[in-house]
Amino acid sequence: MSGLEIAVTINGKACVMQVDPDRTLLDILREDCDLTGAKYGCGMAQCGACTVLVNGAPARACVLRAVHADGSDIQTLEGLITDGEVHHVQAAFVEMEGAQCGYCMNGMIMTAVAFLRRHPDPSAHDVKQALRHNLCRCGTHTEIVASVLRAAQLMRADK
Repeated sequence: MSGLEIAVTINGKACVMQVDPDRTLLDILREDCDLTGAKYGCGMAQCGACTVLVNGAPARACVLRAVHADGSDIQTLEGLITDGEVHHVQAAFVEMEGAQCGYCMNGMIMTAVAFLRRHPDPSAHDVKQALRHNLCRCGTHTEIVASVLRAAQLMRADK
């Protein structure tokens, strides 16, 4: 089957491509765009390792067909870097040692970025609720929550 043409913006860059209707956004990002921050985890939208932002909202790229992203603004982990500087959420995860193996970090970070854009002064409970659908198999949830709270502080101080 021949591909369908889609037009998307990925990390601020307009992109027109031919995609097979069965390919996922995760496939396109990792294989065609060489953006490997989003990870393949469960393949069923249950772990969050594949999370990217689609029009500013967290989306599970492992189940989202690329053709359904047509016309969308997509932001990946790589797109959080601005002028060589990492995003405050990324910096906070490093500072607070929010990762152990790091496999889930893409989803945690992307979900946290979207959450903090809407809720700049969250409580620990708010952060736990926001991240409840992102799984960390290493058990670093305490450090992850601390990282998001620290990121919120950094973002507020930067305004």
